[in-house]
Amino acid sequence: MSITAEMSHSWKSPRVALRRKLEDGVREDRALAVLMGACFLVFVAQWPVLSRAASLAPDVPLDARMGGALMATIFVLPPVLYGVAAVSHLIARAFGGQGSHYGARLALFWALLCVSPVLLLNGLIAGIVGPGPAVTLVGGLVLAAFLYLWINMLIEAER
Repeated sequence: MSITAEMSHSWKSPRVALRRKLEDGVREDRALAVLMGACFLVFVAQWPVLSRAASLAPDVPLDARMGGALMATIFVLPPVLYGVAAVSHLIARAFGGQGSHYGARLALFWALLCVSPVLLLNGLIAGIVGPGPAVTLVGGLVLAAFLYLWINMLIEAER
């Protein structure tokens, strides 16, 4: 199944989608590839906002803004997400979770990758429209979608 088909299937039934991924066994290389793909898409989602900010405030050029965003999303975000996955696994353990650290990582990383299309939409709206109710609404929908996917996948990973 292609990655986009897997992502769309994850929206319909996140638990089944993660279960299929976990049945492949512990594949840290795949988890890291999913994470890096998601981080790259998070970086791309920021481009319209960075371009808008550079045109409104030219004192900081676009390439400097892009460099900072690249550093943050490609080099800083992955270790932070590994930490978030570890903490979520420990919290799930406290509530009786039986899964592994790998399952918690994969649940977080796959949820982030699956939500990336709407994250790209949010970045586009923020770049074109600018701050306002439209960006707030779409941002709230992105957050709700991410939490829906992540929590359901984490529940499956900890079963």
